[in-house]
Amino acid sequence: MTSTHAFWLAGRQATGEATFDVTSPWDGHLVGQVAVPTDAQIEEAVAAAHAVRDEFAATPAHVRAAALDHVSRRLVERTEEIAQLISAENGKPVKWARGEVGRAVSVFRFAAEEARRFNGGEAQRLDTDAGGQGRLALTRRFPKGAVLGIAPFNFPLNLCAHKIAPAIAVGAPIILKPAPATPLSGLIIGELLAETELPAGSWSVLPVPNDRMPALVQDERLPVISFTGSDTVGYAIMDSVPRKHCTLELGGNGAAVVLGDWASEQDLDWAATRIATFSNYQGGQSCISVQRVIADASVYERLLPKIVEAVGAQVTGDPSDSATDVGPLVSEDAAKRVESWVDEAVQAGAQLLAGGKRGGASYAPTVLTDVPADVTLSREEVFGPVLTVKRVDGEDEAFAAVNDSKYGLQAGVFTHDVQTAFRAHRALEVGGVIIGDVPSYRADQMPYGGAKQSGVGREGVRFAMDDYTYERVLVLTGLAL
Repeated sequence: MTSTHAFWLAGRQATGEATFDVTSPWDGHLVGQVAVPTDAQIEEAVAAAHAVRDEFAATPAHVRAAALDHVSRRLVERTEEIAQLISAENGKPVKWARGEVGRAVSVFRFAAEEARRFNGGEAQRLDTDAGGQGRLALTRRFPKGAVLGIAPFNFPLNLCAHKIAPAIAVGAPIILKPAPATPLSGLIIGELLAETELPAGSWSVLPVPNDRMPALVQDERLPVISFTGSDTVGYAIMDSVPRKHCTLELGGNGAAVVLGDWASEQDLDWAATRIATFSNYQGGQSCISVQRVIADASVYERLLPKIVEAVGAQVTGDPSDSATDVGPLVSEDAAKRVESWVDEAVQAGAQLLAGGKRGGASYAPTVLTDVPADVTLSREEVFGPVLTVKRVDGEDEAFAAVNDSKYGLQAGVFTHDVQTAFRAHRALEVGGVIIGDVPSYRADQMPYGGAKQSGVGREGVRFAMDDYTYERVLVLTGLAL
């Protein structure tokens, strides 16, 4: 069953002059039709966000928190419906889609909690110097202005939540641009926000085609941009607006390091299972999926066959089936790109141990070894269900291999040694180090972001709230301290 979805303009439902189709990457069936906002409607949304910025910033915390709590509760009530929608428009196996809804529930709940305690102010006595006698400084945070949130296709609900929820929590108006391939999940958030009493203009959800995004990016009334997507697009945005505040969550080619002390059969079984699962979940379309395994020579020969076996046990097929582990990529073009990168690596001498086959938009879970350092698969983010395995000698070589990348989002290190864990934390040029597990672990309340070309700034509800605001100092004079 399909339907036509309106967009949300300054907090109310609106229709455009044209629509576009959202189709399933699994079988091509029509999931829905989405109205496209006109230029006049986009202008109305931006003008409304700019006009309401002072009013929204002054909205009492309990009002913003209540709206966020409402969205969280409604997501719980509609979990199965929304999970099925995510799976249909994205191709994500429904079991992973249910998990995504659960994460979005938490994001809105965390934001409601933070809204209630954020910006209480920090007092600082200034009479520590003679010139500050009788003076007290109070520092609070205020929104920088309206936010343009640009979300990707791979987590079409939760990454929209990570744009919207922190903005509402701090009282910053937000215009959300969901990915054109997966706009329906973002529009669901608009539907739930419309049930709240937030002021008109404080939020809009606009499914704007990518070729109309530059005008929004350039608009001076949107001084904050929060973008999640490719490094090419993200840095082009930043370069085009050097005076705006940009948070960029970009790519990665996540590494899982298995060191020599992770040596029991139970240890290696656990590592292989986690690696196989999280190199293929979401079809590998996660910037912290496992793309590289770096294994110490002492465990390599025992670990490799376990990984190949665990990858082969991944259930591929119809994403609407709860038994499916790996569904299609977002499009056939995406699958063809992955295919070309694997073929290039094999032609250059890489050994293909599993997978390597494409059918439409689906690509089989794939494992390669002996991948040359100069092929695309070694240098770029594959964003598909492909895993490379490399043998190293010792901790130093392993950490150097992790850092031998232009990306630095997260890394996983399988070790039992707490000293090694702290050395990894110091040595690895990444935004997060996960000990005893894969790099794919993310808690939505923790700071999340990367080093090098993996981005600028941090998400995670409280940390995005800091990004959307700035410090303003109030100095009180003539006090008897």
